[in-house]
Amino acid sequence: MPELPEVEVVRRGLAQWVTGREIAAAEVLHPRAVRRHVPGADEFAARLKGRTLLSAERRGKYLWLPLSGAEESLLAHLGMSGQLLVVDPQAPPERHLRVRLRFEDGGPDLRFVDQRTFGHVMLTALAGGVPEPIAHIAPDPFEAAFDDDEFARRLRARRTEVKRALLDQSLISGVGNIYADEALWIARLHWARPTQTLTRPKIAELLAGVRAVMSAALRQGGTSFDSLYVNVNGESGYFERSLEVYGRRDLPCSRCGTAIRREAFMNRSSYSCPTCQQRPRPRPAG
Repeated sequence: MPELPEVEVVRRGLAQWVTGREIAAAEVLHPRAVRRHVPGADEFAARLKGRTLLSAERRGKYLWLPLSGAEESLLAHLGMSGQLLVVDPQAPPERHLRVRLRFEDGGPDLRFVDQRTFGHVMLTALAGGVPEPIAHIAPDPFEAAFDDDEFARRLRARRTEVKRALLDQSLISGVGNIYADEALWIARLHWARPTQTLTRPKIAELLAGVRAVMSAALRQGGTSFDSLYVNVNGESGYFERSLEVYGRRDLPCSRCGTAIRREAFMNRSSYSCPTCQQRPRPRPAG
C-alpha cells in the first residue's frame, strides 16, 4: 500500500495539474469506487459538476481536493492499487478506470484507476480544514501540527512494540511497513523493542530516521515494487533501489555486513539486521 512519500508525490502532481479547474462532468464507472459515499454514485457525480478544485492536500496516506461553494472536499484513499492519473481526454479508458472527471477548459482528465478496488473516493465535509472521516488521524511528521514531545510522551505510554506504534495512524500518520523498517534500521532498533523502554534521545533518533528515509523517498518519486504505484503521469518511483533492509532478506547489511533477516509480523513481514538491531531480551515476569 502506498505510504506517505508515494501519496505526497501524487499530491504534488495534482496540485500542479488540477488546482483551479472547474469540473464539467463526473462519471462513476464502478460503484465500489464510491462505496463510502452513502448517497450513491449519481449524487456523487451531480454534486461535483460545476465545482472548482481549489488545492490538493494530504494527511498521512489520504489525499483530498477542497471544492468551491462549500466547506467540502473530494477525499481519496488509494488503497493497494489506486491511481489518480492526469490523462488526455481523448485517450481511451484504462482497463480499470473507476471514476473520471472532465473539465470545462477541455484539458486533461483526472481519472481514478483501481485494479483491486480497495481504494475509494468520496465527497465529505471539512472540519478545521481536514475531511471529517479522517479527523481522528494524527498529523504526519512533516506537518507543522506534529509535536515531537507529545509524540514521545504518547509513544512511551503505548506499552507495545515500537513498530506497532509506528503503524498506529492515531499516533503518527503516513508510516507503513516499508518506511517503519527503514527508520528502525537507521535508529538501530528492533521492531519488538517495548516502547516504554525508549529514552527521549532514542525517540528523537527514531523520528529523525522516519523523516530522513521519507525525505529521501520523496526525492526519488517514492517506492514502486510493481506497476500499480505511479505518479499522476503514470511514472514509477525508484526508491526501491535505496532500501537498506526492506525486501533484502539474506543480503548483507550495508552497515555491518550481516545478512538481513525476515520475521513474521502482524500477518506481514519485518526486515532487520540481527547485529545492528538486536532483539530485546524477554523481561522477567513481575
